[in-house]
Amino acid sequence: MTGWSEENTAGSAGESAVTLLEGTSFCISFANGDINSQRPHGFFYRDTRFISDWLLTINDRPVEALEAIVFEPYRAMFIGRAQRTDGLADSHLLVERRRSINVGVHEDVTVSNYSREPAACKLVLTVGADFADLFEVKAGLTQVAHAQGAELLADKLVVESRGLPMLARTVVAAEDARVDGNRICYDMVIPAQQRWTASITALPGMDTSSPVDELAIPHQQVHSSLPEERLMEWRRNSPLARFDNQDFEKVLEQSQSDLGSLRIFDPDHPGRVVVAAGSPWFMALFGRDSLLTSFMCLPLDPSLALGTLQTLAERQGTEVDPRSEEQPGKILHEVRFGASVGRLLGGDNAYYGSIDATPLFVTLAGELTRWGFWSEVQASLMPAVDRALDWIIQYGDADGDGFVEYARATEKGLLNQGWKDSWDGVNFADGSLAQAPIALCEVQGYVYAAYISRALMAQAAGDLRLAADWGARAAELKKDFNEKFWLEDRGYFAIALDRDKRPVDACASNMGHCLWSGIVDNEKAPQVARRLLSPEMFSGWGVRTLATDMGAYNPASYHNGSVWPHDNALVAAGLMRYGFMDEALQITRGLFAAANIFGGRLPELFCGLDRRTYPRPVPYPTSCSPQAWAAAAPVHLMRVMLRFDPCMTHNGLWLAPTVPEEIGDLKVSNVPLAGARISISVADGQTEVEGVPDSIELHYAPRKPLADLLDVYAAGHAGL
Repeated sequence: MTGWSEENTAGSAGESAVTLLEGTSFCISFANGDINSQRPHGFFYRDTRFISDWLLTINDRPVEALEAIVFEPYRAMFIGRAQRTDGLADSHLLVERRRSINVGVHEDVTVSNYSREPAACKLVLTVGADFADLFEVKAGLTQVAHAQGAELLADKLVVESRGLPMLARTVVAAEDARVDGNRICYDMVIPAQQRWTASITALPGMDTSSPVDELAIPHQQVHSSLPEERLMEWRRNSPLARFDNQDFEKVLEQSQSDLGSLRIFDPDHPGRVVVAAGSPWFMALFGRDSLLTSFMCLPLDPSLALGTLQTLAERQGTEVDPRSEEQPGKILHEVRFGASVGRLLGGDNAYYGSIDATPLFVTLAGELTRWGFWSEVQASLMPAVDRALDWIIQYGDADGDGFVEYARATEKGLLNQGWKDSWDGVNFADGSLAQAPIALCEVQGYVYAAYISRALMAQAAGDLRLAADWGARAAELKKDFNEKFWLEDRGYFAIALDRDKRPVDACASNMGHCLWSGIVDNEKAPQVARRLLSPEMFSGWGVRTLATDMGAYNPASYHNGSVWPHDNALVAAGLMRYGFMDEALQITRGLFAAANIFGGRLPELFCGLDRRTYPRPVPYPTSCSPQAWAAAAPVHLMRVMLRFDPCMTHNGLWLAPTVPEEIGDLKVSNVPLAGARISISVADGQTEVEGVPDSIELHYAPRKPLADLLDVYAAGHAGL
């Protein structure tokens, strides 16, 4: 997950940095509430830094941080104390900064005097706005920050951009303050045992020539109750999981909370919700990330999947444009609005350099159909689904060999375009890099799942001939894949085929996704399972992205030996699909144990060091947290343990829990399914389900994959 052609890492935001987020707006600061332009700090709106400095001093000294309390993802309180000027330790002046963000920033600053004498105070807030692009801040390129000008207009401090192709400005309103350059100043005397409060609001403006008076209506916009209302609704509607094991319960609660905070609401479609990729640098719509996250979140909220599909369908490619790598039918990689995007993409704000988002789009539409949303899929998504399949066949498989491969169309684009999209993410066993065009193994699995999904949708529409056609196409791809990607002498699948159609023979976690999609032949699955759980691949906390005996292995790298929770959740689901229950639960135990050491929240990734040597999982620097598909991983693992498999086109729910003994009894209530809300209890080895509509048949057994049935039908046998 990265901005195109940029490195994946960012500079340090400082110890105990605090991040607030609401929709696509976010704010990063020190623990005392200060924002410093020399760090990757700021208030960001539409991928532009509208506040680069927000520095509070009292009597010319910074505030000493005591504690930062995040009440909600968008609201926090910073507690500190003013530093004394006489050299003594304890200060009588306590400082509280209560900050909330929405489309802007609102802050109430309270100074309390706990002395028995009045205290004279000079409070100064220095404001800066460099209007730097998010990628510039992340990459530490703010020394080329855009020129700015500050002036007092209509009793407000206005900082405007200079030299940008767009007009950008930050308007700061502070009642009863004195403005001196870019400083907001207060001079006051606080009586003994009394307090003083000031309210300050900053509002961004972009591409507007509105008068300042019209632009600066900050209190109503920033202080909106809408973020709170949305979060409360999310909590009311989310399933409630209760475990005997409190550690497991804590992790799931944190996941649900994080996923609620990462949602983005489209003002043009108030009822439509999508999920951003992660905080802080990826609070934007992504293709792959948003699709996989909403897939894993189906037990929480299917509307995320529907909103993501509908939004991506609106931005589906329509023309061939090498600058953005757009092609007809292709699903985008990410959407950005910052100042540099126009230079990168020729004026557009969507980049399409993803090889897997398009088949995942079709796969998610099929899964949503299974969950009882066929009417919504049929009404709003089928043209986009078929355009996506046309892209797979015409553009994705450009050389006609039956496999989908990528090669970037612009040097400004991503070198690697699967989920391991770092420059060195695809390599041979000796460590040498694979050369494009590259056909990734997991992408062929996603394409296989897309074909099966289209067959399912054809079946739902009553077109059994079309279902058979797509089933036959899936069967052919499966046969070719197992012939060309399988390394008989190694007992695992190659991560890819390179430009010369040579198998890229590194042992990587990608083949676990092939189990998840179902493209692996049954007789090969046991060897794959053994390799995934071998000491070289399994760290004790999770499956590594690359085995320790590979030439490029580095446990502290981004994609060559680290552990990614979402990757592991899909691997565990694949293992469970093929009947490797113990192996799937081994991964589940490891991830939940790591999550608890991380305070209940799984990060984007962590280092792949061995648990036997390192008793705690080692963080990866600059890992996003919260991050969408990491937050979704525990939710998906719960589904894996329950073996919860709905297929409303067959009017059935298949359920065969296999819950580790250490979890004990569990109950999950309020699970959305086909317009109903159901509850599942597993106690003393017995499973009970409540609330299932009479039209749905309940099966306490694993469901036979639809792919097997389609293979039979495509061969001319009767009935799906």
